[in-house]
Amino acid sequence: MTVDGSGVRVGVLSLHNSKETKAILNAIEDLGHEPFWLREENTAVRVRDGEVHLEPDVDVVTNRLLLSNTEQPSEALGLAKIYDSVLPVLNDPSSVMTAIHKFSAATALADDGLPVPDALLALSNDRLNDGRDDFGEEAVYKTAIGTHGGGTWKVGPDELVNPRVGDRQAFLQELIERDEGEHRDLRVYVVGDRIVGAMNRYAPDNDWRTNVALGGAVEDATDDLPREVADIARDAADTIGLDCAGVDLIEGHDGWYVLEVNPTAGFKGLFKATGRSAAPYIAQLAIEHAGGTVDEARVEDLTASLDDSVPACKPRPKDTTAGEPIVIGYTEEVILSGTSGSETVVAKSDTGATRTSIDTKLAAEIGAGPIKSIARVKSGSSKSSRSRPVVDVVVGVGGNRHTVTASIEDRSHMDYPVLLGRDILKHYQVNVQKRVDAEEETEEEEE
Repeated sequence: MTVDGSGVRVGVLSLHNSKETKAILNAIEDLGHEPFWLREENTAVRVRDGEVHLEPDVDVVTNRLLLSNTEQPSEALGLAKIYDSVLPVLNDPSSVMTAIHKFSAATALADDGLPVPDALLALSNDRLNDGRDDFGEEAVYKTAIGTHGGGTWKVGPDELVNPRVGDRQAFLQELIERDEGEHRDLRVYVVGDRIVGAMNRYAPDNDWRTNVALGGAVEDATDDLPREVADIARDAADTIGLDCAGVDLIEGHDGWYVLEVNPTAGFKGLFKATGRSAAPYIAQLAIEHAGGTVDEARVEDLTASLDDSVPACKPRPKDTTAGEPIVIGYTEEVILSGTSGSETVVAKSDTGATRTSIDTKLAAEIGAGPIKSIARVKSGSSKSSRSRPVVDVVVGVGGNRHTVTASIEDRSHMDYPVLLGRDILKHYQVNVQKRVDAEEETEEEEE
């Protein structure tokens, strides 16, 4: 609460779907304040008579824009800059711009006396290749802006490099390895002046990049984090100007080096390794930036879980006009409700199925039932049929709720725990090219 007892209105600027964004929004609400997901559906800025009006009206903004895999990051930065001109913004756009350009970040860190690997950026092909010998037998060749380990390669002494890879600037960097047989680095998650947690990240088989998004393994390193490394991580985030950051470091034979400082570092891997979520700390920092207060004990309680369920504040598309069918995708996010709870899952649309079907384990978790009867259900093109129990269940799709009699089956070997049949799909138009899980693949889980 603020000093006058009112709650803080916290906007999370995130035009994508991600577990991290959802977890931060849920944490804001759990801490007794009001979250707003700033997305395409609800965001507008009006300048009238010299005054700026925000829609929705918020007190502070947490910037979770993904820029490293965006074709035109300047467009998104401009949007963040609008908010930055009138409100406090966690991870302000200028600092984010420095962070996402890896060579710009390395320059700022080196200029502030922090250890970084040797590197060379050159605008001419000849100059970049002339400097190749300075980096030994193997060097790292990477794009200045990249994500999830993409745009990063090892190059040998005879491999020619180019100052540009597609539309991205590229540069050479010293390869730091202490144990040549085991590729690993360290991710330290910093929120404000607090170290939320740290994890060792190990490269998967047949690779040297440690990104969790590429299949790398993680290990809790929080309790063993040397004070020197914790100080370097805090100083790196402070030098770049970030309120929240994932600082990647690597240990060489002569000490520790900062590899990158990530402004939208994911924390799914951190939670897996440490059992601690960064979301409540980010929520707390935003609330306090706007003059609000939180219960510190409640913050600590919330770190023990990663609540990435769809937040109630997620804006919905504008209602369609009467008579116009609502379009849903081949896969769609739905809410299933039973007698003991609700779960949000991704369902598959199947216009060939008469009845909606849900997984046995999921049915038990939400308390679907009781069993109404046993139905004979044909499977695919098979002429035979199998007996399955059927139960009443409430399915939320696109803001609508449908009570249907669904069949229960073991779908653990299938991609989706719910199959939407014609009992629900008759109310919608199905666009098979639209997939909610395709959108989810853009989640920033590990940078």
